[in-house]
Amino acid sequence: MSEASGTGRPGRYQRSTGGLIGAILVLLLVVGGVVVFRGAFRTTPSYEPEHIDYLALVGEIQQSGVKPVYPASLPSGWYVKDRTFLPGDRPVLDLAMSTSDGLFVGLHQEDASIQELVQRYVDANPTQGKDVSITSDVGSTWESFTDSGGDHAYAAEVGRISVLVYGSASPEELRTVVASLTTKPVKN
Repeated sequence: MSEASGTGRPGRYQRSTGGLIGAILVLLLVVGGVVVFRGAFRTTPSYEPEHIDYLALVGEIQQSGVKPVYPASLPSGWYVKDRTFLPGDRPVLDLAMSTSDGLFVGLHQEDASIQELVQRYVDANPTQGKDVSITSDVGSTWESFTDSGGDHAYAAEVGRISVLVYGSASPEELRTVVASLTTKPVKN
C-alpha cells in the first residue's frame, strides 16, 4: 500500500495541460468521425411544392353559382402553390402563385374595401400610386400600390367584390396577371 492510502486520503494522479489538450483532441476526433459517418449515409430530402390545378377549382366554384375572378392562364413556368376558397354569402378566393423565378404573386378577392385588402395583404401604410390602365375581361382601370419592402399591388372593384393582385414579383409580371383576369366559364 502506498502511503496516501494508509492515511485515509485519496491518491492523486498527475494532471497536465498537455494531457487535457490531448483529451480534447481525441474527443473532437470522435465527434467529427460520428458527424462524417452520419452524413455519408444520410440523404437530404428535396421539397417540390404541390402544383395546384386552379382551373379545376375555379370550375367547381363556378358550378356552385359563384363567378370568381381568376387568371385565364399563367405565364410559362408559373404555378399555383396554394389556394383558399371560403363559400357563403360573401365568398373569398385566394390564389398564391410562384413565378418562374420563385417570386410570389397573390390574387385575393372578397366583398371588402380595396383599402382594407391593401392594408391586410400589402402593407399597413401603403403608398398609393396613380391609377393605371390594364385591359382585362374584368376591368381596365386599376389602383396601384407599393410598400416600403418593394412589393407592388393592383386593385379594382369588380361588381360587388374587390380584387387585389399583389406580391414580390415585378410590376410587369403583376400586370400580366391582371391582364389575364376573367370570369368566363372554365372550359373542361
